[in-house]
Amino acid sequence: MNRRHFSKRLTLAATGALALSKTSAQAARLSRVGAQLYTVRKELEKDFEGTLQKVAALGYREVEFAGYFGHKPDEVRSILKRLGLDSPAAHVQLSELRGDLTPLIKAAQTIGHRYLLLAWTPPEERKSLEQYRRLAELCNEAGRALRREGLQFAYHNHDFEFAPLEGRVPYDLLLERTDPNLVKLEMDLYWTVKGGANPVEYFGRHPGRFHLLHVKDMDATPRRFFADVGKGTIDFKSIFARAREAGVRHYFVENDQPAGSPFESLRTSIEYLKRLEF
Repeated sequence: MNRRHFSKRLTLAATGALALSKTSAQAARLSRVGAQLYTVRKELEKDFEGTLQKVAALGYREVEFAGYFGHKPDEVRSILKRLGLDSPAAHVQLSELRGDLTPLIKAAQTIGHRYLLLAWTPPEERKSLEQYRRLAELCNEAGRALRREGLQFAYHNHDFEFAPLEGRVPYDLLLERTDPNLVKLEMDLYWTVKGGANPVEYFGRHPGRFHLLHVKDMDATPRRFFADVGKGTIDFKSIFARAREAGVRHYFVENDQPAGSPFESLRTSIEYLKRLEF
């Protein structure tokens, strides 16, 4: 894909994929809600297409993959097409970024992903700021490689990036040392808040970098555990009100460990989000 085509594609995404619709002169709602499929990982392993069908039936139009459970890219593409689903993004592991990216790129292009994201960083890889510096450079390298193929690299956070290390906040270092054009961010709202950070403050400091959100709630117990969206303590209304400034294009509901059925968790969450005005 040439540079002109790639730039045009990014422009179209920026103007048409914000997933927001106005309900009045003041309020907006999400017009398109996605699901991070980690929520239904056990179900996907047992019945891949049937699980995706149930997710689509709940009203989700986008899905973000965290593995394909043995299914080939062309098979995944066919299933998504049959179900009317789009998959703009998929998570990959650190070990995959250190290897040959060609299989990841080809799979993404076949399925229709526009983003590949680093899912998480193992503990042994984040013991020092020097390791985070090397991680930032690896992200830049991945970003360059993906950009040449018309794809975008992004980084997904947990809470540990916000724990001070050697006098710095690692997440801040990552944002400083990665190229904003090569490395976008997928902010996980649950982990960001649990880490003691304010999503809106980061939106203001780094406008346009947060192309994707993991929409996850937190319960009010001392454990501050996962909750269905709308059943917890996170102020989604205030966060979503700054989405345009942040650059958000995709919203993915996720619950790492639902209390009951993961499908009921997804149902509760999307029903809340479709009602929410901000």
